[in-house]
Amino acid sequence: MNTIKITLYAIALLATCCASAAAQLPDFSWDTVPRYMHVRKATAFTPQEVEYLATFPLITFEKTTGAREFGGTEAGTVQAAMAVKAINPHTKILYYRNILVHYSASVADAQITSIPGAFLADGQGNTHLVRGHFKAYDLSNPAVQSWWLTHAKQACRSQYIDGIFVDGNIKALEPGYLMRQVGNAKKTAVAAGYHRMMKQLRADAGSESLVLANIIRARFDDAGLEYIEPFDGSYTEGFEHAVAGMSREDYMAKGIAAIQSAARSGKIIAFTMGMGNYTDTDMDMEASQSSIKEFASPDNRFTYALALYLICAEPLSYFLFNDGYGVDNGRSKLWMKDIPEYQYPLGAPTGEATQEGYVYQRAFRHASVTVDIKQETAEIIWEKVKQ
Repeated sequence: MNTIKITLYAIALLATCCASAAAQLPDFSWDTVPRYMHVRKATAFTPQEVEYLATFPLITFEKTTGAREFGGTEAGTVQAAMAVKAINPHTKILYYRNILVHYSASVADAQITSIPGAFLADGQGNTHLVRGHFKAYDLSNPAVQSWWLTHAKQACRSQYIDGIFVDGNIKALEPGYLMRQVGNAKKTAVAAGYHRMMKQLRADAGSESLVLANIIRARFDDAGLEYIEPFDGSYTEGFEHAVAGMSREDYMAKGIAAIQSAARSGKIIAFTMGMGNYTDTDMDMEASQSSIKEFASPDNRFTYALALYLICAEPLSYFLFNDGYGVDNGRSKLWMKDIPEYQYPLGAPTGEATQEGYVYQRAFRHASVTVDIKQETAEIIWEKVKQ
Protein backbone atom coordinates (compact mmCIF):
# COMPACT_ATOMS: atom_id res chain seq x y z
CA MET A 1 0.00 0.00 0.00
CA ASN A 2 2.80 2.45 0.87
CA THR A 3 4.47 1.73 -2.48
CA ILE A 4 1.23 2.50 -4.29
CA LYS A 5 0.83 5.79 -2.38
CA ILE A 6 4.41 6.79 -3.16
CA THR A 7 3.95 5.96 -6.84
CA LEU A 8 0.70 7.90 -7.10
CA TYR A 9 2.26 10.93 -5.42
CA ALA A 10 5.27 10.76 -7.71
CA ILE A 11 2.94 10.68 -10.73
CA ALA A 12 1.07 13.69 -9.36
CA LEU A 13 4.32 15.59 -8.89
CA LEU A 14 5.41 14.79 -12.43
CA ALA A 15 2.06 15.90 -13.82
CA THR A 16 2.31 19.22 -11.94
CA CYS A 17 5.81 19.82 -13.24
CA CYS A 18 4.90 18.92 -16.82
CA ALA A 19 1.78 21.08 -16.73
CA SER A 20 3.90 24.14 -16.04
CA ALA A 21 6.74 23.13 -18.34
CA ALA A 22 8.24 25.81 -20.55
CA ALA A 23 11.48 26.11 -22.45
CA GLN A 24 13.00 28.37 -19.83
CA LEU A 25 12.30 26.43 -16.65
CA PRO A 26 15.39 25.66 -14.55
CA ASP A 27 16.61 22.12 -14.04
CA PHE A 28 15.27 20.33 -11.00
CA SER A 29 16.16 17.11 -9.18
CA TRP A 30 15.31 15.56 -5.83
CA ASP A 31 18.65 13.70 -5.73
CA THR A 32 20.03 16.23 -3.24
CA VAL A 33 18.65 19.50 -1.82
CA PRO A 34 17.73 21.67 -4.85
CA ARG A 35 19.46 25.01 -4.47
CA TYR A 36 19.06 28.65 -5.50
CA MET A 37 21.63 31.47 -5.55
CA HIS A 38 20.93 35.18 -5.05
CA VAL A 39 24.11 37.25 -5.04
CA ARG A 40 25.77 40.53 -5.90
CA LYS A 41 29.37 41.57 -6.35
CA ALA A 42 30.40 44.96 -7.72
CA THR A 43 33.54 43.55 -9.35
CA ALA A 44 33.98 40.51 -11.58
CA PHE A 45 33.57 37.06 -10.07
CA THR A 46 36.78 35.06 -9.85
CA PRO A 47 37.19 31.83 -11.86
CA GLN A 48 36.68 29.82 -8.67
CA GLU A 49 33.49 31.74 -7.89
CA VAL A 50 32.18 31.23 -11.43
CA GLU A 51 32.82 27.48 -11.15
CA TYR A 52 30.78 27.48 -7.95
CA LEU A 53 27.96 29.54 -9.43
CA ALA A 54 27.71 27.18 -12.38
CA THR A 55 26.56 24.40 -10.04
CA PHE A 56 23.23 26.17 -9.44
CA PRO A 57 20.16 25.67 -11.65
CA LEU A 58 18.80 29.16 -10.87
CA ILE A 59 20.65 32.39 -10.04
CA THR A 60 19.56 35.98 -9.50
CA PHE A 61 22.39 38.47 -9.97
CA GLU A 62 21.42 41.32 -7.68
CA LYS A 63 21.78 45.09 -8.02
CA THR A 64 25.38 46.35 -8.37
CA THR A 65 26.57 43.08 -9.95
CA GLY A 66 29.66 44.01 -11.95
CA ALA A 67 28.71 47.70 -11.88
CA ARG A 68 32.07 48.93 -10.63
CA GLU A 69 34.08 46.90 -13.10
CA PHE A 70 31.88 47.02 -16.20
CA GLY A 71 30.23 50.44 -15.89
CA GLY A 72 26.74 49.35 -14.89
CA THR A 73 24.58 46.50 -13.65
CA GLU A 74 23.39 45.67 -17.16
CA ALA A 75 26.85 44.89 -18.51
CA GLY A 76 28.00 43.43 -15.21
CA THR A 77 25.12 40.97 -15.09
CA VAL A 78 25.67 39.91 -18.69
CA GLN A 79 29.39 39.37 -18.06
CA ALA A 80 28.66 37.22 -15.02
CA ALA A 81 25.98 35.28 -16.90
CA MET A 82 28.32 34.67 -19.84
CA ALA A 83 30.97 33.27 -17.55
CA VAL A 84 28.53 30.93 -15.80
CA LYS A 85 26.88 29.71 -18.99
CA ALA A 86 30.25 28.97 -20.56
CA ILE A 87 30.52 26.25 -17.91
CA ASN A 88 26.85 25.31 -17.49
CA PRO A 89 24.55 26.48 -20.29
CA HIS A 90 21.55 25.10 -18.38
CA THR A 91 21.82 27.54 -15.47
CA LYS A 92 18.99 30.06 -15.61
CA ILE A 93 20.07 33.65 -14.94
CA LEU A 94 17.70 36.36 -13.69
CA TYR A 95 18.39 40.09 -13.94
CA TYR A 96 17.42 42.04 -10.80
CA ARG A 97 15.17 45.07 -10.92
CA ASN A 98 13.37 46.79 -8.05
CA ILE A 99 9.89 47.98 -8.99
CA LEU A 100 9.77 50.83 -6.47
CA VAL A 101 13.17 51.67 -4.96
CA HIS A 102 15.69 53.50 -7.11
CA TYR A 103 19.11 51.87 -6.74
CA SER A 104 21.45 53.85 -8.99
CA ALA A 105 23.82 51.29 -10.44
CA SER A 106 22.40 50.91 -13.95
CA VAL A 107 23.25 52.78 -17.14
CA ALA A 108 19.51 53.20 -17.74
CA ASP A 109 19.28 55.33 -14.58
CA ALA A 110 20.59 58.32 -16.52
CA GLN A 111 17.38 58.41 -18.56
CA ILE A 112 15.04 58.81 -15.61
CA THR A 113 16.54 62.15 -14.62
CA SER A 114 14.82 63.71 -17.64
CA ILE A 115 11.35 62.50 -16.58
CA PRO A 116 9.42 65.17 -14.66
CA GLY A 117 7.89 63.83 -11.45
CA ALA A 118 9.68 60.51 -11.72
CA PHE A 119 9.99 60.07 -7.97
CA LEU A 120 7.54 60.19 -5.09
CA ALA A 121 7.86 63.24 -2.84
CA ASP A 122 6.52 64.25 0.54
CA GLY A 123 4.83 67.57 1.36
CA GLN A 124 8.19 69.34 1.62
CA GLY A 125 9.38 68.05 -1.75
CA ASN A 126 11.78 65.50 -0.27
CA THR A 127 12.23 62.51 -2.57
CA HIS A 128 14.62 60.44 -0.44
CA LEU A 129 11.79 58.57 1.24
CA VAL A 130 13.17 55.02 1.50
CA ARG A 131 15.23 54.72 4.68
CA GLY A 132 15.92 58.45 4.30
CA HIS A 133 18.41 57.66 1.55
CA PHE A 134 16.83 56.16 -1.60
CA LYS A 135 14.23 57.56 -3.95
CA ALA A 136 11.02 55.72 -4.86
CA TYR A 137 9.50 55.60 -8.34
CA ASP A 138 6.13 57.22 -8.89
CA LEU A 139 4.53 54.27 -10.65
CA SER A 140 1.43 56.31 -11.40
CA ASN A 141 3.53 58.28 -13.92
CA PRO A 142 3.12 56.73 -17.42
CA ALA A 143 6.61 57.89 -18.44
CA VAL A 144 8.11 56.06 -15.46
CA GLN A 145 6.14 52.94 -16.33
CA SER A 146 7.42 53.05 -19.90
CA TRP A 147 11.01 53.66 -18.78
CA TRP A 148 10.99 50.76 -16.31
CA LEU A 149 9.41 48.30 -18.73
CA THR A 150 11.73 49.29 -21.58
CA HIS A 151 14.77 48.78 -19.35
CA ALA A 152 13.48 45.38 -18.24
CA LYS A 153 12.94 44.26 -21.83
CA GLN A 154 16.34 45.51 -22.94
CA ALA A 155 18.11 43.75 -20.08
CA CYS A 156 16.44 40.45 -20.92
CA ARG A 157 17.24 40.59 -24.64
CA SER A 158 20.69 39.19 -24.00
CA GLN A 159 21.04 35.55 -24.96
CA TYR A 160 22.68 35.04 -21.56
CA ILE A 161 19.76 36.38 -19.49
CA ASP A 162 16.75 34.08 -18.95
CA GLY A 163 14.41 36.47 -17.20
CA ILE A 164 13.92 39.09 -14.55
CA PHE A 165 13.60 39.13 -10.77
CA VAL A 166 11.17 41.83 -9.61
CA ASP A 167 11.80 43.11 -6.09
CA GLY A 168 9.99 45.75 -4.03
CA ASN A 169 6.53 44.40 -4.81
CA ILE A 170 5.43 44.47 -1.16
CA LYS A 171 6.39 48.13 -0.84
CA ALA A 172 4.35 49.00 -3.93
CA LEU A 173 1.30 47.03 -2.79
CA GLU A 174 1.17 47.63 0.96
CA PRO A 175 -1.27 50.57 1.41
CA GLY A 176 0.49 51.92 4.49
CA TYR A 177 4.02 52.01 3.08
CA LEU A 178 4.98 55.68 2.44
CA MET A 179 1.30 56.63 2.70
CA ARG A 180 2.01 59.13 5.48
CA GLN A 181 4.60 60.84 3.27
CA VAL A 182 2.74 60.87 -0.06
CA GLY A 183 -0.93 60.56 0.89
CA ASN A 184 -3.53 57.86 0.36
CA ALA A 185 -4.57 58.95 -3.14
CA LYS A 186 -1.02 58.87 -4.48
CA LYS A 187 -0.27 55.51 -2.85
CA THR A 188 -3.45 54.05 -4.35
CA ALA A 189 -2.40 55.34 -7.77
CA VAL A 190 1.05 53.80 -7.32
CA ALA A 191 -0.50 50.39 -6.62
CA ALA A 192 -2.71 50.71 -9.70
CA GLY A 193 0.34 51.60 -11.79
CA TYR A 194 2.16 48.59 -10.40
CA HIS A 195 -0.61 46.23 -11.53
CA ARG A 196 -0.63 47.71 -15.04
CA MET A 197 3.14 47.29 -15.26
CA MET A 198 3.19 43.69 -14.10
CA LYS A 199 0.47 42.76 -16.56
CA GLN A 200 2.48 44.41 -19.34
CA LEU A 201 5.74 42.82 -18.18
CA ARG A 202 4.16 39.38 -18.36
CA ALA A 203 2.90 40.10 -21.88
CA ASP A 204 6.30 41.44 -22.96
CA ALA A 205 8.18 38.49 -21.48
CA GLY A 206 5.90 35.89 -23.03
CA SER A 207 6.94 32.27 -22.58
CA GLU A 208 10.54 32.98 -23.49
CA SER A 209 11.58 34.66 -20.22
CA LEU A 210 11.07 33.82 -16.58
CA VAL A 211 9.51 36.45 -14.34
CA LEU A 212 10.13 35.83 -10.64
CA ALA A 213 8.87 38.17 -7.92
CA ASN A 214 9.29 38.79 -4.22
CA ILE A 215 5.54 38.49 -3.71
CA ILE A 216 4.48 35.85 -1.14
CA ARG A 217 4.01 37.51 2.24
CA ALA A 218 1.55 36.53 4.98
CA ARG A 219 0.73 40.18 5.67
CA PHE A 220 -1.71 40.15 2.72
CA ASP A 221 -5.24 38.69 2.92
CA ASP A 222 -4.29 35.72 0.73
CA ALA A 223 -0.57 35.90 1.61
CA GLY A 224 0.36 37.26 -1.81
CA LEU A 225 -1.32 34.48 -3.80
CA GLU A 226 -3.84 37.06 -4.96
CA TYR A 227 -0.98 38.83 -6.77
CA ILE A 228 1.10 35.88 -8.04
CA GLU A 229 -0.69 35.17 -11.33
CA PRO A 230 1.58 37.27 -13.62
CA PHE A 231 4.71 35.60 -12.26
CA ASP A 232 6.40 32.25 -12.79
CA GLY A 233 7.10 32.04 -9.09
CA SER A 234 8.11 33.77 -5.90
CA TYR A 235 11.15 34.38 -3.77
CA THR A 236 10.46 34.29 -0.04
CA GLU A 237 11.67 36.55 2.75
CA GLY A 238 10.17 38.30 5.78
CA PHE A 239 9.08 34.82 6.76
CA GLU A 240 9.50 34.75 10.53
CA HIS A 241 8.19 38.00 11.93
CA ALA A 242 4.53 38.93 12.32
CA VAL A 243 2.55 42.05 11.52
CA ALA A 244 -1.04 43.22 12.00
CA GLY A 245 -1.37 41.68 15.43
CA MET A 246 -0.70 38.10 14.39
CA SER A 247 1.46 35.83 16.51
CA ARG A 248 4.75 34.79 14.97
CA GLU A 249 3.68 31.16 14.66
CA ASP A 250 0.33 32.05 13.04
CA TYR A 251 2.07 34.38 10.63
CA MET A 252 4.53 31.64 9.70
CA ALA A 253 1.78 29.03 9.35
CA LYS A 254 -0.08 31.30 6.95
CA GLY A 255 3.11 31.86 4.96
CA ILE A 256 3.88 28.15 4.83
CA ALA A 257 0.39 27.41 3.51
CA ALA A 258 0.80 30.03 0.78
CA ILE A 259 4.21 28.74 -0.28
CA GLN A 260 2.88 25.17 -0.37
CA SER A 261 -0.10 26.25 -2.46
CA ALA A 262 2.03 28.15 -4.96
CA ALA A 263 4.55 25.31 -5.20
CA ARG A 264 1.86 22.68 -5.76
CA SER A 265 0.39 24.78 -8.57
CA GLY A 266 3.73 24.58 -10.40
CA LYS A 267 5.18 27.96 -9.44
CA ILE A 268 8.93 28.32 -8.91
CA ILE A 269 9.80 28.91 -5.25
CA ALA A 270 13.15 30.48 -4.28
CA PHE A 271 12.97 29.69 -0.57
CA THR A 272 15.48 31.96 1.16
CA MET A 273 16.35 32.20 4.84
CA GLY A 274 19.31 33.78 6.58
CA MET A 275 21.52 33.31 9.58
CA GLY A 276 20.03 36.30 11.36
CA ASN A 277 16.51 37.24 12.34
CA TYR A 278 15.03 39.06 9.38
CA THR A 279 12.93 42.16 9.89
CA ASP A 280 12.03 44.42 6.97
CA THR A 281 12.56 47.67 8.84
CA ASP A 282 11.26 49.67 5.88
CA MET A 283 7.88 48.02 6.29
CA ASP A 284 7.59 46.92 9.87
CA MET A 285 9.49 49.15 12.25
CA GLU A 286 6.39 49.71 14.35
CA ALA A 287 4.21 46.76 13.29
CA SER A 288 6.72 43.94 13.73
CA GLN A 289 5.95 41.58 16.59
CA SER A 290 8.89 39.22 16.43
CA SER A 291 9.73 36.74 19.15
CA ILE A 292 12.37 34.82 17.24
CA LYS A 293 14.77 33.19 19.62
CA GLU A 294 18.52 33.11 19.39
CA PHE A 295 19.59 29.74 18.06
CA ALA A 296 22.17 27.79 20.02
CA SER A 297 24.42 27.42 17.00
CA PRO A 298 24.58 28.15 13.25
CA ASP A 299 24.01 24.43 12.69
CA ASN A 300 20.70 24.57 14.55
CA ARG A 301 19.63 27.60 12.55
CA PHE A 302 20.57 25.86 9.29
CA THR A 303 18.62 22.72 10.21
CA TYR A 304 15.56 24.82 11.07
CA ALA A 305 15.73 26.72 7.77
CA LEU A 306 16.25 23.59 5.69
CA ALA A 307 13.43 21.77 7.47
CA LEU A 308 11.04 24.63 6.72
CA TYR A 309 12.02 24.50 3.06
CA LEU A 310 11.49 20.73 2.91
CA ILE A 311 8.03 21.09 4.46
CA CYS A 312 7.10 23.41 1.58
CA ALA A 313 9.10 22.07 -1.37
CA GLU A 314 7.66 20.73 -4.62
CA PRO A 315 9.23 20.44 -8.08
CA LEU A 316 10.79 23.81 -9.00
CA SER A 317 11.35 24.73 -5.33
CA TYR A 318 14.93 25.74 -4.48
CA PHE A 319 16.70 26.51 -1.21
CA LEU A 320 19.12 29.27 -0.20
CA PHE A 321 20.62 29.72 3.26
CA ASN A 322 22.81 32.80 3.48
CA ASP A 323 24.29 35.56 5.61
CA GLY A 324 23.74 38.36 3.10
CA TYR A 325 23.72 38.86 -0.65
CA GLY A 326 26.79 41.05 -1.03
CA VAL A 327 29.99 39.01 -1.38
CA ASP A 328 32.52 41.77 -2.09
CA ASN A 329 35.73 41.55 -0.08
CA GLY A 330 34.73 38.36 1.71
CA ARG A 331 31.68 39.92 3.38
CA SER A 332 29.70 36.67 3.19
CA LYS A 333 31.07 33.67 5.06
CA LEU A 334 28.39 31.25 3.89
CA TRP A 335 27.89 31.66 0.18
CA MET A 336 30.63 29.24 -0.88
CA LYS A 337 30.63 27.11 2.27
CA ASP A 338 30.41 23.38 1.65
CA ILE A 339 27.62 22.36 4.05
CA PRO A 340 27.57 18.53 4.29
CA GLU A 341 23.76 18.23 4.11
CA TYR A 342 23.84 19.58 0.58
CA GLN A 343 25.53 16.36 -0.52
CA TYR A 344 23.27 13.92 1.34
CA PRO A 345 20.88 11.85 -0.80
CA LEU A 346 17.37 13.26 -0.42
CA GLY A 347 14.99 11.57 -2.84
CA ALA A 348 11.47 12.60 -3.76
CA PRO A 349 8.87 13.22 -1.03
CA THR A 350 6.49 10.35 -0.33
CA GLY A 351 3.60 12.75 0.13
CA GLU A 352 2.65 16.23 1.21
CA ALA A 353 3.58 17.53 4.66
CA THR A 354 1.24 16.79 7.54
CA GLN A 355 0.39 19.37 10.19
CA GLU A 356 -0.77 19.06 13.78
CA GLY A 357 -1.02 22.45 15.40
CA TYR A 358 2.32 24.12 14.77
CA VAL A 359 4.20 20.87 14.15
CA TYR A 360 4.85 19.76 10.57
CA GLN A 361 6.22 16.43 9.37
CA ARG A 362 7.19 15.08 6.01
CA ALA A 363 8.99 12.03 4.65
CA PHE A 364 11.35 11.84 1.71
CA ARG A 365 12.90 8.72 0.24
CA HIS A 366 16.12 9.22 2.19
CA ALA A 367 15.13 11.67 4.93
CA SER A 368 12.37 12.47 7.41
CA VAL A 369 11.60 16.00 8.62
CA THR A 370 9.91 17.42 11.72
CA VAL A 371 9.64 21.13 12.46
CA ASP A 372 7.86 22.96 15.26
CA ILE A 373 7.40 26.62 14.39
CA LYS A 374 6.10 27.56 17.85
CA GLN A 375 9.12 26.13 19.65
CA GLU A 376 11.41 26.95 16.69
CA THR A 377 12.96 23.50 16.65
CA ALA A 378 13.57 21.06 13.84
CA GLU A 379 15.00 17.63 13.17
CA ILE A 380 16.05 16.07 9.90
CA ILE A 381 16.91 12.38 10.04
CA TRP A 382 19.05 11.46 7.05
CA GLU A 383 19.17 7.84 5.99
CA LYS A 384 22.80 8.39 5.01
CA VAL A 385 23.87 9.20 8.56
CA LYS A 386 21.67 6.81 10.56
CA GLN A 387 23.68 4.93 13.13
